[in-house]
Amino acid sequence: MKHILILISILLLSCPVIGDDTGILFFREVEGKWLWFEDGNKDKDVIYRGEFKDGWFEDIQPNGQGSISYPNGRNYDGEWKDGKKYGQGTLTIPNGEKYVGEFKNGVPNGQGTTTFPDGRKYVGEHKNNKRNGQGTLTTPNGEKYVGEFKDGVPNGQGTTTFPDGRKYVGGHKNNKKDGQGIMTLPDGKKYVGEYKNGKTWNGTFYDKNGNILFMVKEHSLFLM
Repeated sequence: MKHILILISILLLSCPVIGDDTGILFFREVEGKWLWFEDGNKDKDVIYRGEFKDGWFEDIQPNGQGSISYPNGRNYDGEWKDGKKYGQGTLTIPNGEKYVGEFKNGVPNGQGTTTFPDGRKYVGEHKNNKRNGQGTLTTPNGEKYVGEFKDGVPNGQGTTTFPDGRKYVGGHKNNKKDGQGIMTLPDGKKYVGEYKNGKTWNGTFYDKNGNILFMVKEHSLFLM
């Protein structure tokens, strides 16, 4: 009995107690579960630096402000809740992509800004780690889209302005002009009508004074 009591006392002293703390945790996947270690390998383990909610070994979770780095170069710095990214934070991935904004349940959810390695920039709503909702996407060549996004690409109503002065207002589907829309050219000419898969489909071209130039029917031109 005496030996059992001594063993229990040693375990209680060596295990963290429930509370709040700040420090460094090493995480490693063992048999499908993420476990933490006080000592770890910076080249193999996930490293967390910041606030956490203390407890027994299997219960320790990041809570509050903290940063985490992965062996593959992925990094997150921001708020945590019950072991998940939750609140405001910054996520960078090895290819140079960077997201700054709201997180929920571990992934981007809410308002945020994503910058891409090729120079594109998105500012707007996110849902379940994808661009969903209202947003603005700009490209290095000066093209700009303002409108609805779904599953990461323009879907729905929006406005695209082009570097050459063209402007399109209308429907989009899978990142292409689709549905009813208006394309205005720099010289004042205008197309009003339907687009399909990015192409003019059924509509009318007008000159700058509003006179009809020709008609389009199923992508074929008909002179007036």
